[in-house]
Parts: sequence; structure tokens; C-alpha cells
Amino acid sequence: MARSKTASNAILYFEAGQSYVPMAAMDDSGDHAKFESGDELWSGYEGKEPVVRPNGMVSGGVITPAASGDDDKVDVSAGTAYVSGALVTIPAATDLALTRATPTDTHIVNSIVVTAGAYAVVAGAGHPALSEPRAADGGPPLIPVDSVEVGQVRLNASASAAVDADEIFQVVGTHTERYDYPVWDEDWANGEITFAATLPLIHTGGVAKKVFAAYYTPIFSEVPNAADFVPAETSHSVSSTQIYGGTVGESSSSLGQGSFTARLKTGINDTLISHKNKTLWFKFLPDRYRSEFILTQGTLGIARQFPAGSAILANCTISASSMSIDKES
Repeated sequence: MARSKTASNAILYFEAGQSYVPMAAMDDSGDHAKFESGDELWSGYEGKEPVVRPNGMVSGGVITPAASGDDDKVDVSAGTAYVSGALVTIPAATDLALTRATPTDTHIVNSIVVTAGAYAVVAGAGHPALSEPRAADGGPPLIPVDSVEVGQVRLNASASAAVDADEIFQVVGTHTERYDYPVWDEDWANGEITFAATLPLIHTGGVAKKVFAAYYTPIFSEVPNAADFVPAETSHSVSSTQIYGGTVGESSSSLGQGSFTARLKTGINDTLISHKNKTLWFKFLPDRYRSEFILTQGTLGIARQFPAGSAILANCTISASSMSIDKES
């Protein structure tokens, strides 16, 4: 019969501090939906949560036919955009000149973009008809990697003329890049985000827009005199309802709190006490001499006991929003 191990050599760490990682580009995992940072754990400590900023428009940037009435020109209102993780203010532009196609290639798409803090025009290739694929004749052009697409002007005649409002397109996700579209989920345990939809490959080289993030990584310290660690795990239950001729059942799940105890020095100025009610990472090794561990992130709750004849005790809870994670190394 196999011998069961105890947790006598276990060790529990908590997030006692954080190290800042400045805004930097994340790596496209290859599916153009998941983007990864160089670190596995992002801190969720209050005031130090991750900041994710995909390139894209934030406000403004409305394209209209040129107020001057000049042929082949548009105006663009002032706007703001995130570029390389920084908020950029773009001044309004008037009489931006567009490119017309040749008499034989009557249709052409001009992309209005933000480049180096100003509006600019990138023209596609002409064709007898409009098309949708990027960089195809008659289709929208690929735009520079560090640019943001504000909208498109789709011209269907080679002769110079005033731009019509119906030739201007600014549908978010199709003609306009917004920083907040598509939405994304953040995985702080793996230092990555996943967009709800695949990002379009509209930039030079057939790549998606850039995504930037700044965050803090946890600095772990041992919980002194810890014991009785319980990870945050899901429990399941079944309820039943009697019906004519039988019984029907329904299952439900609930996430339980993690917990542990710690013997304190004073019960007032212990480091652990100073992080009470904060969102922290906890790292538990069932055997400090092995590589397996359990990660739990949640709000630290502490109930202190000050008995007359024994150690000051902290009964700690970890209120997690997701279950603990098992790691092999």
C-alpha cells in the first residue's frame, strides 16, 4: 500500500510587495486573439491592477466631406487615440487630399489613419470594382504597423469631385480601429489577454494591431508560522424536486473560500496584518523541497484571536473570484 504524505514540509507565501513592469508590447500568440506578456503573474493589488491598452481610437476622429467644398478632400475632427500604450491627442485636419483611381480603374479606397500624432491618408490600389480583402486591387490598403485606422473613403469614379457623405465609412471593427473593440478578458494567472474576436490583419505584413500592457508582478514572502491551508475550490450539490411519477434533479456549483491560520508576533503591526482586505496572490507548496505548488488570488480577510495562554492567532480567509490553480513547476 502506498504511503500517504503529510504536509509537514509545506510552506505558504503571500504577495508582500509588487514590482512594476512599464508599458510594453505584448506578443501575439499566433491566433491573433490571445496576447501574452513576458510574465506569468499579474498583481491585482488595489491601485496596482494591470493596464491594457490596445492601439486604437478613443474619441473623436469623425470624417466629413471637406467644408471648403474642394474636390477629393475630407475633414477630420480632433480626436484621441492610444498608440504604443500612450494617449495621443490628434489635432483636427482640414482638406486632407485623397487619391483618385485612373479612368480604367475607377474604384479606390483611401484609408484615413493616425500616424505620428496626425491624420494622414493611405491609398489602396485602383480597380474596376470595389473589393473587401486588404491590399487587393480595389480594396482597402494595409496601413503602417504603428498607425491606427480612423475610417475609409471609398471612391467609385476617377473624375475629381466633392466627396459624398455616403462614400465615408467608419464602422467600428470594419473600417475603424477602436482601442476597446473587440472586448477582451484578462488572465492574471498567466499574464495574458484574450479578445472576444480575432483581430483583423490590416497592418503592413498582414499583422494585427499592437497591444500594450503595464502591470505589477507579485513579490512573495513567507507567511510566518502558517498552518492548515485550504485552497479555493468548487463544490457541487444536487437538489431534487418531486414530480408526478418520479423526481427530477438539478446540480449547482459554488466556489468556496480559501483559508489558513497564522501565528502572529503582535497581532497589530505584523506584515500580514498590513495587507488585510487587499487582493493578493498566495503560493502554497505542499512540500517545500518539490516544485509543485498551488496559486490562489483573492481578498485577504483576517479574524484575530488574542488568547491569554497561547499564541496570537489569525484565522485568514482568501475570497477568490476563481478556483485555485495547480502548477507542476
